[in-house]
Amino acid sequence: MFPDSFTISIAPSINAFIDALITNYGDGFRSVGDAVLWFIVGVEQILRGLPWWLVIVIAASIAFMASRRALYASLTALALFAVGVLGLWDQAMQTLALMLVATTFSAAIGVPFGMVLARSGRVSVLARPILDAMQTLPSFVYLVPAMMLFGLGKVPALLATVIYAMPPVARLTELGLRTADPDAVEAALAFGASPRQKLWHVELPLALPSIMAGINQATMLALSMVVVASMIGARGLGEEVLVGIQRLDVGRSVVAGLTIVILAVVLDRITQAATKARAK
Repeated sequence: MFPDSFTISIAPSINAFIDALITNYGDGFRSVGDAVLWFIVGVEQILRGLPWWLVIVIAASIAFMASRRALYASLTALALFAVGVLGLWDQAMQTLALMLVATTFSAAIGVPFGMVLARSGRVSVLARPILDAMQTLPSFVYLVPAMMLFGLGKVPALLATVIYAMPPVARLTELGLRTADPDAVEAALAFGASPRQKLWHVELPLALPSIMAGINQATMLALSMVVVASMIGARGLGEEVLVGIQRLDVGRSVVAGLTIVILAVVLDRITQAATKARAK
């Protein structure tokens, strides 16, 4: 046994900190949660309100624009049609809405943060263990304070998903900026480009393939969180998996899991095609 005299407990301090946040800033967290929920519900209503065939046409068009290949567009349309055939179209749109919003938030936070990391080696060293913890810490650990601050539902699910999916965007943005072609950067400086012009017109375009790869990873990680999100009130395909587990309904879980795989493959192929197109 480890000596009791050497042990310390930080749990009471953490609980006191969370209680202080709720007491002093509970209304602010509630306002932020309502705004985020309005955004998520808006995207969800759009996806669920569109005719199924129009969603398939839009997705196939995006796939074609990203890849410039008719085969990609056809396979995307066929895969989404299979989602409808499996009878989980509405749940898939709920999951897709939460995932798209989470990916948008992850990119909006991760890209600027990655730019800061690329500019400051000291900040990068300090941020590295934090980013590691965000991806390795079990999601249930930060779901508890998230539920206490925002309640059950889509908002804490979105928070958990963003925490898990944002680090790859920041890391790959930093990598892309640090590995930008030095000759091109030097040429921009020789022609009198300002630091802002160098960043926006030289370094970011060169780093765009790496940034797109980070967004691809964030998309996949966000989709992998749908089952966890269902445990705290977010509906969708994860709820189907969870209900199947609770009722020992293997078929229901397998069908929902297969639908998640279909969505993952479609989104992965589209983002990968977009990444390759930017790299050319």
